[in-house]
Amino acid sequence: MLTVSVISPERVLFEGTVDSLVAPAFDGEVGILPQHAPMMTLLGKGELRLGADGGAGRFLIEGGFLQVLNDAVRVVTESASER
Repeated sequence: MLTVSVISPERVLFEGTVDSLVAPAFDGEVGILPQHAPMMTLLGKGELRLGADGGAGRFLIEGGFLQVLNDAVRVVTESASER
């Protein structure tokens, strides 16, 4: 499982565990599964989907970054809204 935090300037949008996530990176979508290699990427504009088919949550995000380290994923975005 992945421990995920989704943070916007206004508030923490999500904190919990999911089996996967798909995020809109600046150059296309990126998928994250457990045991993913450490990475950091800039985010673009699009839909962040948490869990299989977005079952744990969906957010429209714009800008920011995503960090993966030891099955912990931190998404810090400039703008976000729930779908």
